[in-house]
Amino acid sequence: MTAVSNPLPSRTSVPALLVLEDGSSFRGRAIGAAGTVFGEAVFNTGMAGYQEVLTDPSYRRQIVAMTAPHVGNYGLNDADMESDAIQVAGFVVREAARRPSNWRSQRDLRTALTEDGVVGIEGIDTRRLTRLLRDEGAMRAGLSTEVLDVDALQAQVLDAPGMAGAELASEVTTREPYVLDPVGGRRLRVVALDFGMKRSIGRFLAEQGAEVHVLPASATPDEVRERRPDGLFLSNGPGDPATVTQGIATTAELLGEVPTFGICLGSQLLGHALGGETYKLDFGHHGVNQPVLRRADGAVEITSHNHGFAVRASALGEQTDAHTYTTREHGRVEVSHVNLNDDVVEGLTARDVPAFSVQYHPEAAPGPTDARYLFERFTRLVLEVRGATA
Repeated sequence: MTAVSNPLPSRTSVPALLVLEDGSSFRGRAIGAAGTVFGEAVFNTGMAGYQEVLTDPSYRRQIVAMTAPHVGNYGLNDADMESDAIQVAGFVVREAARRPSNWRSQRDLRTALTEDGVVGIEGIDTRRLTRLLRDEGAMRAGLSTEVLDVDALQAQVLDAPGMAGAELASEVTTREPYVLDPVGGRRLRVVALDFGMKRSIGRFLAEQGAEVHVLPASATPDEVRERRPDGLFLSNGPGDPATVTQGIATTAELLGEVPTFGICLGSQLLGHALGGETYKLDFGHHGVNQPVLRRADGAVEITSHNHGFAVRASALGEQTDAHTYTTREHGRVEVSHVNLNDDVVEGLTARDVPAFSVQYHPEAAPGPTDARYLFERFTRLVLEVRGATA
């Protein structure tokens, strides 16, 4: 991904062009920085939360189109950032707000895109784009204020790498370990492996009384053990989970030794560590209000998602009942949650080692909040294991 961070004047008619790998093209007006970027085009269905989308490291190398027609009306602020900067490769909206109207706003959308060197486009038919991606699947795309010929930009798109096989966790992980202090006194110590961890995840762990030691994606089992953790957390992140080989190896070696909880990419890595595999979804799940069945009690959680890959349940091992598989090395694993839209695996619970995960985002801001209890579930699991071994 390349971008030239030359600022564009506010509310200009500077032309911009979005081209998909199949040749579909969309002409609009530029917002943000000038330049040319490439990435995987996906759509997000959230009516709010665009700042969290923009700054979520899981969107690395993706050109994100918002299905909501008007974006930017409440601005951006420092408190709601999920990372240090905007992470998306490019941003696509039907209409960007002329000015924000909210007492918490510190930057408007156009200024934020410009300052962070992100190319954006408005004035296109985002409904048509969404239908294309839904029907044909996520595609490579190019977004440019410089290359305005469709054939020329499409040729560059076809030379750009796809998301399958892309190792991106190393691009967004922390460079140095750091510690988040617990809220209200320390109850437990957790090592969080950062594959692109959102800031809100760290906050929710700390609110459980966890002293959170955040380590890079390259951390080895011994580097985790040095912190003497009560629990291990596997974070969200971008790219193809199969390429995060060190994260998979570290998780596999520590299974059964340290209680483990994974979210999003972390759930996929747990699936690999248990002996399973992942596959790429057609257009992924990106957005809010997605129904997920919690099989333990039949409850339906309304959830927020951002993932383009999923765990293949049949690869975990021999199927022993409708939802349980016996792995070669770690005993029984249950598919604990399933997406009611398409039956994709949304959660795993190991029955013979202390480990579980969910594919969706219980920490999602501004919501929904149905799944926030999972941080308490992780805390209870850690304290139960610690009490049993004390």
